[in-house]
Amino acid sequence: MNAVTTADRNRICIAILAMGGQGGGVLADWIQEMARHHGWLAQGTSVPGVAQRTGSTVYYIELARVVDGRVPIMAQMPVPGDVDIVIASELMEAGRAMLRNFSTGDRTTLISSTHRVYSIAEKSAMGDGRGNSDKIIEAAGRRAKRFIGFDMEAATERSGSVISAVMFGALAGSGTLPFGRDAFEEAIRQSGIAVPSNLKGFDEGLRAAQGAVTLPEAPQHDAPQPTSEAGRALAARIAAKLPAAAHANALHGVQRLMDYQDAAYAELYLDRLEAVAAVDAAPFLLSEETARHLALWMSYEDTIRVADLKVRESRMERVRKEVHAGSDQLLTVTEFMHPRLQEVCETLPESIGGRILASDRLKRWLDPFFQKGRHVETTSARWFAVLWLLSRMRGMRRRTLRYREEQHRIEQWLQDIREAAPADNALAVEIARCQRLIKGYSDTFERGLRNYAAIRARLHALPASERTAGWLAQARETALADEKGQHLQELLAA
Repeated sequence: MNAVTTADRNRICIAILAMGGQGGGVLADWIQEMARHHGWLAQGTSVPGVAQRTGSTVYYIELARVVDGRVPIMAQMPVPGDVDIVIASELMEAGRAMLRNFSTGDRTTLISSTHRVYSIAEKSAMGDGRGNSDKIIEAAGRRAKRFIGFDMEAATERSGSVISAVMFGALAGSGTLPFGRDAFEEAIRQSGIAVPSNLKGFDEGLRAAQGAVTLPEAPQHDAPQPTSEAGRALAARIAAKLPAAAHANALHGVQRLMDYQDAAYAELYLDRLEAVAAVDAAPFLLSEETARHLALWMSYEDTIRVADLKVRESRMERVRKEVHAGSDQLLTVTEFMHPRLQEVCETLPESIGGRILASDRLKRWLDPFFQKGRHVETTSARWFAVLWLLSRMRGMRRRTLRYREEQHRIEQWLQDIREAAPADNALAVEIARCQRLIKGYSDTFERGLRNYAAIRARLHALPASERTAGWLAQARETALADEKGQHLQELLAA
């Protein structure tokens, strides 16, 4: 029997860590109302935070019984080392709870979803900036008396509910509160909030909490099947002219570039890929890697691409699904946008954009208009129309300054690959993988491009005998792991 459910326990401390919009407040209300209905005193507080995503909030609940007529004094915030139950809506939130010492190995039952919602910092990192989920799971085994973990996001999808209902079910399934299942379900019914779906989510959480710790299933990405005549022709070309090792990546690449631009752009992709395959040899790892990274580079994120993704109907459907908006509810999306003068000029025709960027006088005059970002309501008619018109500029992308610059860089990169492959296939593979340095847009893109240019210049400056795959891989990984670039500079100078 858990310590917090023993008959002589008169105080129970609960901390809930949830992100904005996940219903942490509703979960806290359910717990308090259930406790009060069964004769307990209950107090709840919340402290909003802006640490990541839409903001992480800590909800703190104390449940207590009156003993010998004495009414207890309750705390406003969880005290490190003095929390009985921690409930986290996402795995990194569980990690934060452990860092703040809310979860301790001699006392706490830690209940957490094992799925991840990646923060802006993780997404914008030079390399793979994701927090290590395995380390958090391992730490939970040490830093909690009992750890209950499963993919609550998947349980939410299966039940058509919200994650707060799944967390409530997991709390019931943990057996850490002195209330039966009927009491939990009655709290949901009494709230009157989406009762049928919330009861389904509650049941999912309760059953999952009684099983083993599980991680989210890895998504499967099957090779795309062409649905148009142009797509079928390109798929046939891949099968006929590229090694089998590159087929899956090439099919995904063609699909991506047809969506990004058009069939002619996808044909250019295959022209380039076939030229690399011609200098490759078994097991054709170079062709496989180039197929992946060439597609990513050719679909670089310019302002046209960003606008196109934001106005797609599929995006709005995804947002509505994420926030569980009903068909009769209006949804407003407000986003922060900060296009810089350079990005605007890169979207203009080469002759105009290049002239502005080459003129110090024009830049001084125009730059103040692009110094500050702004919050815009992209679901309003005005801003949706602006983004829609910008997305329609895809047809003129080939005439933009950015297109000329990126195609020049791509051709240099492909030439480096083709020249290296006959003498050192492993080095050519590492050159192909250097595309990983170039990602995103704005400051993230600029940092990556600077690192790529520095590594490429140093590689070409090295004597032929020192241009090794090992050195290049080390330089690339150093750049990806170092946001400030100091370690890379030291390596290149060595």
